[in-house]
Amino acid sequence: MKRLNLSPLTESATLLRRAAVVLGSVGLTALYSLLVLLRALFGKLDRRIVDKYCREWSAALLKLVRTSLTVRGEVPDFNDGRRYIIMSTHASHYDIPVSFVSLPGSIRMLAKKELFKIPLLGQAMAAAEFPSIDRSNRQNAVRDLDRARAMMESGIVLWAAPEGTRSPDGNLLPFKKGCFHLALDTEAVIVPVAIRGIHRVLPARSMQINLGQPVDVRVGTPIDTAGKSKEDLAGVMEEVRQRLEELLGDGEAG
Repeated sequence: MKRLNLSPLTESATLLRRAAVVLGSVGLTALYSLLVLLRALFGKLDRRIVDKYCREWSAALLKLVRTSLTVRGEVPDFNDGRRYIIMSTHASHYDIPVSFVSLPGSIRMLAKKELFKIPLLGQAMAAAEFPSIDRSNRQNAVRDLDRARAMMESGIVLWAAPEGTRSPDGNLLPFKKGCFHLALDTEAVIVPVAIRGIHRVLPARSMQINLGQPVDVRVGTPIDTAGKSKEDLAGVMEEVRQRLEELLGDGEAG
């Protein structure tokens, strides 16, 4: 078990502190987006630098809300030549920063295509190898899938949220099929990750920020999809759901 203690205090943020967290988060995101784009412009951007920026950005965001992290479970060797997809619970905007700080490897979020339209952030994500799969257009989907597979084969670990949207209370919502199709198409190893307590930091559809919240990251047993076909899709989805529910329910409440 690994502890990343970023704060000993727990409290509800005042209006002034909330404003500081929001402005600080926007500023940090803009700063690191600019750093990525400037390095890309001068041909000095590589995966190692992106990994470093992602973790620095994430740690800074979590320090703003003074989150205390605990990591449990055995993380696979992401450098063994296999393709990996982290499938995580999704109950907060902070799921991604928590994952970047808690887990090793060159992790990249499987992003919604709408995020790439955000000025500065979208361009930085594209330069930093954040993939998107556009399944509304078959030609684009085939191209995006080929790119995602090549990225995974070169060592990138994809992060995806099968729920598709944030849970307001930390309980699992219904799964969407997109990331499971990708896992089967690439014969990836699925790594289930449950992030307990994260919904209390910034509850969904709320501007209430709670400082110093304990967050428990739990890594489950990997699921190998090699040799599985589309007929196995429902079974794989159910197996991932069962493992995430076990991780969420294991031990003290998050």
